[in-house]
Amino acid sequence: MDEFKAKYRPEAGYIRILDKAVDIQFDENINGDDGFNRPEIDRGPLNEILLNSLMPGTVVWDQHFSSLAHEGDRIRLTFKNGTAAHADLVIGADGANSKVRPYATDLAPIYSGNMVLEGVVYDSAITIPKMHELLNGGKIFALGDSKTLVVSSKGDGSLVFYTGCSLPENWPQESRIDFSDKARVTAWFKSEFAGWSEAWLELFENANGPFIPRPQYCMPLDKSWHTLPNLTLIGDAAHIMPPYAGEGVNMAMLDALELSQCLLSGTHNDIPSALAAYEKQMHERFAEVGKETMENTKWMHSPDALSILVNFFSQAKIASD
Repeated sequence: MDEFKAKYRPEAGYIRILDKAVDIQFDENINGDDGFNRPEIDRGPLNEILLNSLMPGTVVWDQHFSSLAHEGDRIRLTFKNGTAAHADLVIGADGANSKVRPYATDLAPIYSGNMVLEGVVYDSAITIPKMHELLNGGKIFALGDSKTLVVSSKGDGSLVFYTGCSLPENWPQESRIDFSDKARVTAWFKSEFAGWSEAWLELFENANGPFIPRPQYCMPLDKSWHTLPNLTLIGDAAHIMPPYAGEGVNMAMLDALELSQCLLSGTHNDIPSALAAYEKQMHERFAEVGKETMENTKWMHSPDALSILVNFFSQAKIASD
């Protein structure tokens, strides 16, 4: 925790809610709070903390997963560099586009109907000082016309931003937009977000590197899979969902904790029973959090989203006061 406290950013939880005209509708005030009511840490420093806690050689790099096969009670893993390994237990922790998932279940993520376009601006204090000042080291949620624009500060001085709106799943291909072309993407934003203030354009005009379209998927909420004796999933590999509850990373870390507890507590007689216990509680958690996430995704992209979000944070502030 000392390492975490040295690197986390209490101000990163500070939220401003804006309308499409860049007028502030709600301004959250930390009021001297140390930020531990909603602590945030960038993924780079978090990765460093976790990796440094491991014994040397625990993580083996350049082992891009290719396939696996069951060989008796063990699993043979093949990697794209031509090497192979055998394991008594495989944990698929390979994210939203998991290549391990199909070996554990035939359930597949379902498109949510929401498309996110991600961009990044480096050195935002210098590059776009007005937006940097408005962001104030925290987050901006801008809502209007059933669309969202979320801007988030990073500890390295950059900011990332994400548009959210209803588009077809294959829009990135059908649009024929070159996402490395800022002018083309900016023109798309002006058209798709017509009526939004031109102040938002500086995000797109000063973005670094290509934009990334991210169709938002969710695993089925009311289904689970039969536990295998030596293969399981954690994180987005197990329960990918849109980001509109802010619980994805939290769920992944809790998966890892609960799985380790099931395997090491001595409560279960063997690995299969430990995996069954872990997956039962993981599926129950996801059914609840996934439902909240999909509900949030729906109302945040509804005509009344701005008033709903302002009311939510206003009531939360009153309750905390």
